[in-house]
Amino acid sequence: MLTNAMTVDVEDYFQVSAFERYIPRGDWDRLPGRVEQNTDRILALFAERNVKATFFTLGWVAERYPDLVRRIVSGGHELACHGYSHVRVTEQTPQQFREDVKRSRDLLEDIGGVRIKGYRAASYSIGAANLWALQVLEELGFAYSSSIYPVKHDLYGMPEAARFAFHPENAPALLEIPITTVAFGEKTFPCGGGGFFRLFPYSLSRWAIHHVNHRDNQSSIFYFHPWEIDPGQPVQPGIDWKTRFRHYLNLSRMESRLDSLLRDFHWDTMENVFLSRHYN
Repeated sequence: MLTNAMTVDVEDYFQVSAFERYIPRGDWDRLPGRVEQNTDRILALFAERNVKATFFTLGWVAERYPDLVRRIVSGGHELACHGYSHVRVTEQTPQQFREDVKRSRDLLEDIGGVRIKGYRAASYSIGAANLWALQVLEELGFAYSSSIYPVKHDLYGMPEAARFAFHPENAPALLEIPITTVAFGEKTFPCGGGGFFRLFPYSLSRWAIHHVNHRDNQSSIFYFHPWEIDPGQPVQPGIDWKTRFRHYLNLSRMESRLDSLLRDFHWDTMENVFLSRHYN
């Protein structure tokens, strides 16, 4: 049985891209934080199921919860970079991107005491129009990125991208590991976690990951956020119906579905699943 990569994007409920126009970044420190307690619940669940995962962590979170970062590392998990404050790469110049990534990486390494090898862009915001970001990551010494989602979506996506891990032409020393999709004919559909995992029945996600493992003979990547296991989080007023639907859908079912996923497949960190295969 193939081993898949379990990943967590460590950010709080008020930091999601969909809330950008509703919650100013200047308000973040005044809002009740829930990321630490939610991530600790995830760490406990992973320990119970003997699963190691990769935690793509915001520098903003690490700066305010350094002991949480240390608990991730001491639990045998991989610590990775998610940028500093969840600014999408599409909103940054190359220099701003470089400074943001370096700042957050250096902060994580200082707190966690480990080398940071992996990066994931906020909202999978690396695509056809800004592939220069991969070159920047290579120049900064990252071993891999998991920032491209090869699907068509209204907020992100690069449907023409390779479905599985590849070395970009402009950054050959870097390994880009796209979020997992399942192919039907010439079209690809998401099956790597997040809102799609909460929207569709669990049986569909289980089938899709099994299909990728056995038909494509490839490891899958699964991602989710600490706020997705937290149905008690504050509900934001005044948001549009689509944002409300996407963010709050089936939060109460997420933890039990996640537990089923941990039991039904083999999981490990991004580094262990992908880097040894491509670099050794």
